[in-house]
Amino acid sequence: MLLPNITDSGGVPLSVNFDSPEDFLIFGFHIVFATTVVLLAGPVVVAILATRALRLQNRLIFMLNTSICDTLTGFSVYYLGLFDVQEGYPSRNGTYYILPSFLGVNVLTFLFAQFDRYFAVCYPFFYNRYVTRAAIIGICVFCWIYTYSILTVQNMVPISKAAQINAFLVMTLQIIVFVKLLMTVKLYIIARSHLVREAPSAERENKKESLRIIVFVVICFLALWCPSFVNIIVRQLTRKGLRFRNEATNLFASMARLNALVTPAVYIWGSPALREAVWRTVWRRVCPCRRRAR
Repeated sequence: MLLPNITDSGGVPLSVNFDSPEDFLIFGFHIVFATTVVLLAGPVVVAILATRALRLQNRLIFMLNTSICDTLTGFSVYYLGLFDVQEGYPSRNGTYYILPSFLGVNVLTFLFAQFDRYFAVCYPFFYNRYVTRAAIIGICVFCWIYTYSILTVQNMVPISKAAQINAFLVMTLQIIVFVKLLMTVKLYIIARSHLVREAPSAERENKKESLRIIVFVVICFLALWCPSFVNIIVRQLTRKGLRFRNEATNLFASMARLNALVTPAVYIWGSPALREAVWRTVWRRVCPCRRRAR
């Protein structure tokens, strides 16, 4: 049975033609992926917002910000993964980089979260006095404002200028990735040296937990995003690199978006308090066996 061609009605065509089993696999993967991300990252957002004890912790504010990005990324895949979309200069059925920029917000949030954990462990007196919850919320808001302010400028200038700005942002991103790598190594060293000297306490366990989570998240982020990053550099320097028909068939872009699934999974795995809150505020309410004991 042939599927209708959406272009005949003036709409955006689907991402694949369904001429081969691979087309069905790609289309099905993006449906499953988008749904899984929304159902995993969304409950993390709800749990943090609904639990006062979590909202009062700075590290959970960063988790909330990235989880919001991840949830929106999941929703964006319903368009980027299911329809014939190519972001770029020029683009095809693109979103002016509005949807892919959720990953950009995550990059900045992870970077600030690493600095947050560094100061929390190395300079606890300074941290407890000056790094307030309001400051952390302000940093998270800044990540959104900065990312989409730059994007607004890109979309308002001619394509040639927008391409130059994009090249500059890629170079800036290289620096950020390098800094993130250094900070990951630094945080690992801190976890092995500073925390072992502290007396056992709830605060010490919170620091160990948050460091473990941020290190795992950043390692996963770099591992999944670096192939796309390297391909972009190769294409800019040599104009060879790999090119794909659209966002759905772009293997590297799909790997980068996998962060939206891995990150909330690491949060839930690494934080018992968050895991319990997700179960209490979301999954217990929808689980059909929640009242079995009654």
